[in-house]
Amino acid sequence: MIKRIFDTIISFLAVIILSPIFAFISIMVIIKFGWPVFFTQTRPGFKAKPFKIIKFRTMTNEKDENGELLPEELRITPFGMWLRSTSLDELPELFNVLKGEMSLVGPRPLLMEYLPLYNSDQKRRMDLKPGITGWAQVNGRNAIPWPEKFRMDIWYIDNQSFWLDLKIIFLTLKKVISREGISHENEVSMPKFKGNDLSS
Repeated sequence: MIKRIFDTIISFLAVIILSPIFAFISIMVIIKFGWPVFFTQTRPGFKAKPFKIIKFRTMTNEKDENGELLPEELRITPFGMWLRSTSLDELPELFNVLKGEMSLVGPRPLLMEYLPLYNSDQKRRMDLKPGITGWAQVNGRNAIPWPEKFRMDIWYIDNQSFWLDLKIIFLTLKKVISREGISHENEVSMPKFKGNDLSS
């Protein structure tokens, strides 16, 4: 209950205080990419219940001759990379928090296609609402391999507390300023998780 009250108050205040930044980024996204301003994607939430995560767009919709989207590294722009490096593309997720679909702190919501690939321990990530930031994000973010990221998610679930959440939020602000761990080696963000026998 305390976590939900804290999430609601902080995210509501953040949306109000950051509204000029929301407006500026929205205008820039329209100029750089056109409509729509937001990127939405179905992700697994609490107990794997699907929800639509909301982010600012960071890529174009360029397609190849077969009508398929080009790889991410060919569609992301310098402005999109800046949004990601500053984590400003994540700001609209505050609305997911207000709706009760996400928390400020928790395991990051990954792709629906990963669900069948988790082992029994990794499935425990679904025991909490996904977060805008988390223990893995302040300890390497996209620069650490999948197994380590999952271990940190489970550690957070086993040790979650109000004071730990405050610590993670503080460390997140430091990481955002330093722009550490934005991408994995030779990747725009993070390579896809392909299962526990194949992922590094």
